[in-house]
Amino acid sequence: MTTIDFNHEWKMRLLNRFINYVKIYSTSDPESETTPSTPQQWEMAKYLFEELKTLGLSDVSMDEKGYIYAYVPSNLENDDEPVVGFIAHYDSSPDFNGKNVNPQIWEDYNGEDLLLNKETGFTLSPSKFESLKKYVGQTLITTDGTSLLSADDKAGLAEIVTAAEYLLAHPE
Repeated sequence: MTTIDFNHEWKMRLLNRFINYVKIYSTSDPESETTPSTPQQWEMAKYLFEELKTLGLSDVSMDEKGYIYAYVPSNLENDDEPVVGFIAHYDSSPDFNGKNVNPQIWEDYNGEDLLLNKETGFTLSPSKFESLKKYVGQTLITTDGTSLLSADDKAGLAEIVTAAEYLLAHPE
């Protein structure tokens, strides 16, 4: 098994890409009968489409429903090898505000309350969210409490795109 040394440079690329993605407004509309369900989702799709082309992925395409496809070319001579696919979605939940996302990075989390927003008093506390205790010493990324971070969608996208970028840069 081969391991990848995802050094500081690539971790920063991943972090910057994630921060950029969460700032892109892409809230869905559960009442819509279209796919994607909102114009802002089309903007996110167009952004991703252009980014993938710029990175140099092969056969980058987008269909009439906003599904984006791109390929990292094989570095193997044998075309019979298994293919791996990665899938993520780019919409954000309509359950809370998805505009004007203000991500905050908390390095070396100390296990105490996080005051997300001084004006509103929004706080993330391990007394209410016990799972925070598992992340002492790690880097956390939150919003300021006035919007969703959409981390489930945007983290998956950032990881996939950064992995593809890495593989293109390191064909070995």
